[in-house]
Amino acid sequence: MNLDFNVALAKGYKSNSQIARRLTEDWVLNNSYCPLCGNPILTEFENNRPVADFYCKKCNEEYELKSKNGRLTNTIADGAYSTMIKRITSDNNPNFFFLTYSKQWKVENFLTIPKHFFNEDIIIKRPPLKNTAKRAGWVGCNINISNVSELGKIFLIKNSQVANPEIVSKSFKKTLFIREKKKASKGWILDILKCVDSIDSDIFSLEMMYKFEDELKLKYPNNSFIKDKIRQQLQLLRDKGIIEFISRGNYKKVKNENF
Repeated sequence: MNLDFNVALAKGYKSNSQIARRLTEDWVLNNSYCPLCGNPILTEFENNRPVADFYCKKCNEEYELKSKNGRLTNTIADGAYSTMIKRITSDNNPNFFFLTYSKQWKVENFLTIPKHFFNEDIIIKRPPLKNTAKRAGWVGCNINISNVSELGKIFLIKNSQVANPEIVSKSFKKTLFIREKKKASKGWILDILKCVDSIDSDIFSLEMMYKFEDELKLKYPNNSFIKDKIRQQLQLLRDKGIIEFISRGNYKKVKNENF
């Protein structure tokens, strides 16, 4: 995988954003692959498609590309807030590619976040533009990937190191069961994954998970059986190979092979 952009394609462009868009899209087309099925060829959608940038002809997965110059941060700027909320709650929302590059036009990080990890919790509403702005009142949003479980951050390239495509595909497929769940069930899985992520040690107990009861109660005020729900979700994660049961009331996180 070549990490350098084809800077010759920037000729004739004056806008930095146009140059970045041209170079990053070209790089993905010529160097990336489908993280789900491993197909070495991605196809570009027609220009100005509102939903996605690329798709895989083999498995039909769709991907939208977001890129930035500089280090990978938790917050990534996106477009209109209402459009984004509508998109991630629809049946045809795309997976996301996030790409960061250096001033030398070289890829440093390239990851995908599968669409089933997206919910309203990771979309941050920005203040409306002032009345003096050209698009007065327009409301944008940011994507806060710190609210995404570590399982949902699948790196194809991390700190200029290229991942094994087979491990990338395995990591993607491991979480596909979330996609099959209804919205309410999906929300519980993602919340429990975040609770597990926030525990510093690889080995944790049921009592440690119960400490999140009050936090979860605020999010699910109509549920009077939070502890039961926690146990239920831990059993699901165990069955899916995301955590291991090691003894009564004790679990272990399964090591993430993707970096």
